[in-house]
Amino acid sequence: MTTSEVQLGDGDGDSAVLVSCSVNGNSVEFRAPVHRTLMDALRYELHLTGTKTCCAEGECGACTVFVNGVAVNSCLVLAAEIEGQDVVTIEGLGEGHPAGLNDLQASFLEAGAVQCGFCIPGQVMAAEFLLRSNANPSVEDIRDGMSGNLCRCAGYERIVAAIMTTARKRARR
Repeated sequence: MTTSEVQLGDGDGDSAVLVSCSVNGNSVEFRAPVHRTLMDALRYELHLTGTKTCCAEGECGACTVFVNGVAVNSCLVLAAEIEGQDVVTIEGLGEGHPAGLNDLQASFLEAGAVQCGFCIPGQVMAAEFLLRSNANPSVEDIRDGMSGNLCRCAGYERIVAAIMTTARKRARR
């Protein structure tokens, strides 16, 4: 199915797109206003609230998700652009793992990297992308790779430790 435009509302020109894609391994189809971001579509059309709304300008990384395996700020992607694409959110990252957490998510908890928790979904998604891109990162690689994700609680050292721990554990497998 291709993206198609349909009229919404009272005929005042508001329109929506019908989007078919894969989210967390499931085929989904939803209708969203043409101006709706992927971030808002995930939250409001698909009720996946792990992806956080913060700056809505691509500056903080709280809304990081994967689109076709690449980390993106979902606040900068229109929902219509994901037609036929594969999206993975924080909810999908832990699917199939014990307690619903993958090893990186568990390391964040064990390291005490989760403080207020607001930025953590985006931090974890960015960290997972980093580890998929560089299985043996240095501390500097981690800091560089995570530079697009902000934490107001200043939990950066624990975040770096969690990522380093996961990289070491994965290397032993």
